[in-house]
Amino acid sequence: MRTSCVLLLCCGLAACQTLSPEPAQRAGPLQLAQLQQSFQSRSANAGQRYRINAAASQVRIYAFRAGAARKAGHNHVLGVPQFEGEILLPSENPADAAFAIRVPLSALVIDDTASRAATGGNFISPRSADDIAGTRQNLLGAKGLDAERFPDLWLHSVAIAGDWPVLVVELATTLHGLTATQPVVLRVEHDAQGLRARGSFALRQSDFGLTPFSVLGGLLAVQDAVAIDFDIRAEAVAAIRP
Repeated sequence: MRTSCVLLLCCGLAACQTLSPEPAQRAGPLQLAQLQQSFQSRSANAGQRYRINAAASQVRIYAFRAGAARKAGHNHVLGVPQFEGEILLPSENPADAAFAIRVPLSALVIDDTASRAATGGNFISPRSADDIAGTRQNLLGAKGLDAERFPDLWLHSVAIAGDWPVLVVELATTLHGLTATQPVVLRVEHDAQGLRARGSFALRQSDFGLTPFSVLGGLLAVQDAVAIDFDIRAEAVAAIRP
């Protein structure tokens, strides 16, 4: 089955017909340019700065089969080997922290055998090169994420609550030209050398104006919900002093 699925970088969830996240909220005035400008203005502040090391990180995205004939279809695992971003920590108060992450959609790796095997369960069966190519076309093409017009996925922190090591981030996700926000729980460890953030969250394709892939009147389809599992490593760079 050639199916379409959607990102969203940046968490071990197996295929599940009942996965149903709370809908993310449209961010209204928090559009991408404003989010980027806000982050850039904060990056000039004093404090510790961390730069993401994508090679040392792991991000997997899971899309789930649906429909009455779902057993004839496939779940999907997307790897995210290339992405970039910075985390700012002006003080030890988590509320002062901020981050921005960019994921180029063209770099997504779809259904590689090792990732499917590592996920296990109903993801474990390998897929042919032709099927993977078809899924990639459906995913990135004009009827999917339209990566030619919208080449990147962006993640920005809007606000951060909690206390080390458990933080609650109001996350703004920008995809397919739309921005939506939702709370995400992170477990974050950091010191003067580096930072590690782990967690998971779910998105709905429909929150970004996307229609989940469906054929034969919905007999074969992809669920609206997409799961993202991440373990992000970042390295400290020179701190900005007052």
